[in-house]
Amino acid sequence: MDMTGAQILLEGLVREGTERIFGYAGATICPIADALRDHPDLDYTLVRTEQNAGHMASGYARVTGKTGVCLVTSGPGATNLITGIATAYMDSIPMVAITGQVPSNLIGRDIFQEVDITGAVTPFTKHCYLVKDAVQLPQVLKEAFHIASTGRPGPVLIDIPIDVQEQLVSDVVFPEEVRIRGYNPSVRGNDKQIANVALAIGVAQRPVICAGGGVFLAHAEEELRTFAGTAGIPVITTMMGLSLLPTEHPLNMGMIGAHGNTTANKALAKSDLLIMIGTRVADRAIVSPGEIQKRMANIHIDVDPAEIGKNMQSTLPLVGDAKVILRQLMEKGVQAHCDEWRENLQVYRKQNLSRGYPVKEGCVFPGRLLRLLGEKLDTDAAICADVGQNQIWACKHLRLRGARFLTSGGLGTMGYAIPCAIGVKTAQRSRQVVAVCGDGSFQMSMNELAAVKAHGLDLKIVLLRNGVLGLVHQIQGKEPYHGPFGVNLEGDPDFAAIAGAYGIPCLPLWEEDKVEETLDRFLAEKGPCLLLAEVSPAWKTTD
Repeated sequence: MDMTGAQILLEGLVREGTERIFGYAGATICPIADALRDHPDLDYTLVRTEQNAGHMASGYARVTGKTGVCLVTSGPGATNLITGIATAYMDSIPMVAITGQVPSNLIGRDIFQEVDITGAVTPFTKHCYLVKDAVQLPQVLKEAFHIASTGRPGPVLIDIPIDVQEQLVSDVVFPEEVRIRGYNPSVRGNDKQIANVALAIGVAQRPVICAGGGVFLAHAEEELRTFAGTAGIPVITTMMGLSLLPTEHPLNMGMIGAHGNTTANKALAKSDLLIMIGTRVADRAIVSPGEIQKRMANIHIDVDPAEIGKNMQSTLPLVGDAKVILRQLMEKGVQAHCDEWRENLQVYRKQNLSRGYPVKEGCVFPGRLLRLLGEKLDTDAAICADVGQNQIWACKHLRLRGARFLTSGGLGTMGYAIPCAIGVKTAQRSRQVVAVCGDGSFQMSMNELAAVKAHGLDLKIVLLRNGVLGLVHQIQGKEPYHGPFGVNLEGDPDFAAIAGAYGIPCLPLWEEDKVEETLDRFLAEKGPCLLLAEVSPAWKTTD
């Protein structure tokens, strides 16, 4: 049977296990949209701006373990998606982004809504395809999903001219397997190096595991918990590794870095062996990698060999999949002998968990609010935090009892939380999902409340309002700057009215003694709800 390029594309997506596409309509993807009518097994979410198609696909991918798929038109549709693609790239999220393109014979003539999107996104995609013949589509799709989801995951872009979407192909063959010359990511750790790592851990007196988002990407959460528990090694995390262990887990010392907690940073400072798993040694996590390198030996486990030694020289590099390597180490019976070290860290940890919070009339302190929120959430909930002060407060204060924490840690993209949460909720309708935003980041994606309404999503949104771009406002208050400028959010809308326009109720909160009662009402609300919490612009992430 003859198939058009658009039909081949959709059939290929189904064969790759795709269940949902996030997109925005446009002239150069009309053939694909038309073919979607015949695919009831492919759900479609219409976003309200293309960037958020990438963020929704990201949220979907992060909780399902599948490759997220987004679809936009050419020109401004494709360029608007760039931020979503770059965000996924920096956080290593598996994604296939499909863009429409002007007719093949007109490419390069600067016609209406033409851009060189493959050229534009090359620096932050794992690979790009410009499909010039629909016959290539089955192979291209197979390769794209393979590249996006293996090794270090990331986005792959497929650009398809409209005439290729309309092209008829006879005797279409979809490949069952894929082999790409020169692309063969390492999975199993080198046996000799595994033995060296096991020996180093066995003689260390103060070892610590630093776990990052790569553990989630390798689906190695259970292996990490088991390995840390059986070996008896304390764990610190990067921002992307938050929620790998529950907050109260006795081995969880918390998040490290400039915005991390005292216990985690002391564990890093006093350790004699740093075991890094699935983290790229970014500046927010390890502020002075050169200093750390001088003071202690380090083991760096990562599936991407390019990350090992990039920011800090590794004493024992180990390339491979975190899940496989952790199992290899457990087979060796690795055991740390550091009872005194764990006991000392527990003293710091108890002090950190028992801290008090400031009080100010007419507003609530976000740390107290978020701590209580975490305690009330389901153990399998998902919390999607935006970027700015709200993100740091969430990282520092949320008590996670098993819930998954999602945020934009690499690119730091404001407006990420709501579309990410929508992606999570469309994938797992019964899962409790909460987005945490500031009033700046909320306004970057509040138009996606339309998608919440259209799909009847029971999504809860915590909006921390302080009337300024909080983190920049905080930075501008220190030398060498001369005070805040360009960060006052004058002209903000009535957020309750905005939510109401989408049929979403809003609960205001400005009194500390009403926090628990309001949170209970908020979480019990049937359907979506906005909690509008007044926060003082004077409060800093260090409070």
